[in-house]
Amino acid sequence: MKIDYSGKSIIVTGAASGIGRSSAELFASLGGLVIASDFNADGLQETVNTITAAGGTAQAKVADVTDPDQVEAIIDFACEQHGTVDVLFNNAGGSFPTAMGDIKRSEFERIRSLNLDAVYHASIRALPIMVANGGGVILSTTSAAGTGAVNGLAAYGAAKAGVNSLMRSIALEYGRQGIRANAIAPSTGSPGMLQWLETLPGGVKAFADKQPMGRLGRPEEIADVAAYLASDYASFINGVVIPVDGGIEAMLATPAN
Repeated sequence: MKIDYSGKSIIVTGAASGIGRSSAELFASLGGLVIASDFNADGLQETVNTITAAGGTAQAKVADVTDPDQVEAIIDFACEQHGTVDVLFNNAGGSFPTAMGDIKRSEFERIRSLNLDAVYHASIRALPIMVANGGGVILSTTSAAGTGAVNGLAAYGAAKAGVNSLMRSIALEYGRQGIRANAIAPSTGSPGMLQWLETLPGGVKAFADKQPMGRLGRPEEIADVAAYLASDYASFINGVVIPVDGGIEAMLATPAN
């Protein structure tokens, strides 16, 4: 099996580090024309430099995805550069732990804007472009917190549950027009994940030790799944949330876990 993205216009948000960086690099190594986006201009440029140094094609589009106008500008930039959008990977996201009763309205809205609204604004801008192009793929990074409650992540979980629903709705409504939409629920050692784990008792090691495989995933392992899901080899996978978590979802939820 050889995945080839030659000539395909691919957007990856949150591309300055972690899953986003690994995904942008992998898509480019497979021939994709990558539009890498992030609010972190320095980190984003590092990603692009790494790709171009390896002979790939990538351009940076600095954007804060909590601003709908900047989200739409990412899509428009991809169209200006490559004429269309073939793959949209809504990867940007994040949170900070706050108990449900302590979440201020402004905090809730910020988390929702970053994790859910940004996905909506990017997808709704890309969909008519993909329809006109005869098809496309929308991927979104979600979280296990979107399917089961996690202490301190009420707002984040609610937003990611919304992402899961959006992907399913797009799959249902646009499948006959050649568009697929799926979500990836990772458990990986990305910078944001590691920062959150450090707030928990025992930190990263304690969390990793409880996993069936005894470790966190690597960003490149999530990127591998993204590249597969966006390819023709996954042409009949649509509207699902795929856990890439080393077996966490297989565990029975008990107080011991």
